[in-house]
Amino acid sequence: MVTRRKFLGGASIAGAAVSAAAVSRVALAALPEPVNQTRAATQPPLDPPNGRPYRPVVTLNGWTLPWRMRDGVKEFHLIAEPVVREMAPGFRAHLWGYNGQSPGPTIEVVEGDRVRIFVTNRLGEFTSVHWHGQRLPNGMDGVTGLTQPGIPPGKTFVYEFEARRPGTFMYHPHADEMVQMAMGMMGFWVTHPKERHPLIAEVDRDYCFLLGAYDIDPGSYTPRVMTMLDFNLWAWNSRIFPGIDPLVARQGERVRLRVGNLTMTNHPIHLHGHEFVVTGTDGGPAPLAARQPEVTVDIAVGQMRQMEFIADEEGDWAFHCHKSHHTMNAMGHGVPTMIGIDHRGVAGRIMRLIPDYMVMGERGMKDMTEMDMALPDNTAPMMAGQGPFGALGMGGMFSVLKVRRDQPAGDYRDPGWFNHPPGSVAYEFNGELPQINRTGAVPSPAGGVDVQVKKPGGGRNHQH
Repeated sequence: MVTRRKFLGGASIAGAAVSAAAVSRVALAALPEPVNQTRAATQPPLDPPNGRPYRPVVTLNGWTLPWRMRDGVKEFHLIAEPVVREMAPGFRAHLWGYNGQSPGPTIEVVEGDRVRIFVTNRLGEFTSVHWHGQRLPNGMDGVTGLTQPGIPPGKTFVYEFEARRPGTFMYHPHADEMVQMAMGMMGFWVTHPKERHPLIAEVDRDYCFLLGAYDIDPGSYTPRVMTMLDFNLWAWNSRIFPGIDPLVARQGERVRLRVGNLTMTNHPIHLHGHEFVVTGTDGGPAPLAARQPEVTVDIAVGQMRQMEFIADEEGDWAFHCHKSHHTMNAMGHGVPTMIGIDHRGVAGRIMRLIPDYMVMGERGMKDMTEMDMALPDNTAPMMAGQGPFGALGMGGMFSVLKVRRDQPAGDYRDPGWFNHPPGSVAYEFNGELPQINRTGAVPSPAGGVDVQVKKPGGGRNHQH
């Protein structure tokens, strides 16, 4: 729910600190009203109430930060603070973020806008904000100790610069970065072009989200900030499937996806049922000659990729990271492989000593999707998604692109599961199967030579 707080009082303003470049004291006469959001559902796009017009983005399981226009400058107010983020229904994490959420709200501006961002620190330690990918004065770059002093707890700093080029960017701290980013401090920034751009197409729907990773022990609430690689929760905008909302589109619409990676590893993001082209990076729009059709794009650490496609195939299409461990939740990686081991007799003897003992993994891990097992409080199941045909067997970095011919333009509501036309769903075959050739040989249709194999070393050919 969006709540509006009162303007910060005179004492807070008097103690406000100003970053390296000078800002008019008149601008500090009153801070913009801070706006908080605590709901985890995707919020509708925020149509610009003033300034240059643009088509707003939709932040997956997030929202866009409102601004105040003051003397021709767009003023935003970010609050760095501890937050509670519902990562999936019934599972909450104690994170750090901005304005009530992790990630923080998306900031949307237009190329050429003069922007002023007030950043209030409600953490227990110094922080800063780096505007990842932006062209700006060096003193506004947000690197503690290099371009500015850290923002002390309880103080407010001001960043002011011009949004010089259109594109998709991110923001995050450069102060105790390992801890603060591991705790969820990050956000998206979109600069829209001020006029028609030869390399930036008009789209009907424009989605954005950040890739994040957390290591939260089962039953606990706070991430382990010292983890470098062995994370157990892989998230989109600090949500894990089945807590990630679907992306919806009307059939035939042009859709843009903006995805930024602030984890510690790369992510091959894969879309089913459609081909897309990568139309932009953190560096700006991609030249037309550099674009090629893809179904998977690998997004490295600290990168953003912008993909576009025509949603011309109706259905419910999977959209996910193609690293298989990244579509699992709360998974320990020290589990031994038990595939093919029949240990029913051993399990029976163990259960006499440990009544709650459970056989796991002798046929693979898919059984876990249908297993009703007790979990510690505040623990995300490994795989808990349900679809129209049963358990999806997915968690983590997974969602669904839902394309419908009757989805109204501008409507982002979930249309429900796809109603497949008769005869268009894979089905069980009940006929007689051909006899299996156990030798593995493939007979020649006319008794002739099918394949000639030449072994290394110049040996003679062997006919098969």
